[in-house]
Amino acid sequence: MRTRRTPLTTRGSTRRTDERGITTAEYAVGTAAGAGLAGLLYTLLTGGFGNSLLRTLFDHVLGLLGIG
Repeated sequence: MRTRRTPLTTRGSTRRTDERGITTAEYAVGTAAGAGLAGLLYTLLTGGFGNSLLRTLFDHVLGLLGIG
């Protein structure tokens, strides 16, 4: 008993058009995640914690260079 097979080119081209919107959705999720991370970093670094962290880091680097 033989079964009828669909040519490979037909399967591949149908699959590509069906998944075309997935790439756009992935970019949208990545952009939203990046914007959320940037907002979180901005909030942390502009507050008291960020000020203290940057001051400590700056003083440490100056100490390593022998300037501060």
